[in-house]
Amino acid sequence: VEIKSGAGGMVATSLVAKAPADGYTLLMLTGGHTASAAMRKTLPYHPVNDFSFISTVTNFPFVIAVREDHPAKTLAELVQLARSGTNKISFTSVGVGSTQHLVGELLAVTAQAHMLHVPYRGGGAPVQSVIGGDVDVLSDTLTVALPHIQSGRLRALAVTSPAPWPSLPEVPPVAQTLPGFDVRSWLGLAAPAGLPPAIGERLNAEIATLLKRPEVMKALAAAGSATAYSTPEQMRTMIETDIARWSKVVEQRGLQIDG
Repeated sequence: VEIKSGAGGMVATSLVAKAPADGYTLLMLTGGHTASAAMRKTLPYHPVNDFSFISTVTNFPFVIAVREDHPAKTLAELVQLARSGTNKISFTSVGVGSTQHLVGELLAVTAQAHMLHVPYRGGGAPVQSVIGGDVDVLSDTLTVALPHIQSGRLRALAVTSPAPWPSLPEVPPVAQTLPGFDVRSWLGLAAPAGLPPAIGERLNAEIATLLKRPEVMKALAAAGSATAYSTPEQMRTMIETDIARWSKVVEQRGLQIDG
């Protein structure tokens, strides 16, 4: 495993897009792949055509949370505050163009409410800013938020999956307040475009076997995720659908950035 961090994942993605399509260089894509495609006017690769998709591996929701003493006790109350115009509701994320950012923007669009984005450069700063009262709303993964929810420093208002999530079974879905809302991010394997079909089929079959192992399912569940096998065609369709959805949000909110 080689970690190629930087530019919201674009460094690693660009490297793999240009690698030989022999099955020895693979990329663990995240939901941020589709967010970048929607946010940026130009990319050093085509987000769909430059890759051979193999299978998704996991999917997971985001949690909408506020500090323990925030006046909004439910998502409906938060939406009402944001719509009232008398309260400037802010939300934070790990950076402009991150999936967490676009989840917050989609929440605002769906609720027909104004919410101010306050980005940070990753790390624990977003959580601490919400706990400290500098920002109202956290939009983040369960991996990040769950320990603070369990400690009582954050109050979970909703999860972005269409039904309650096993890690937080008592927390309602956003869709209960805003019908149709469904956002789950994901991890998935891809290779450079032109991967020989036999290699792609072998890799897909191995992932399908791996994701059925109880220890793998248990480890992913502990991280707030669920196993999510797919065919290459299903993964490609999901990515195209995600890009279209985020592009609409980016257009509605005027968020697109250069490069």
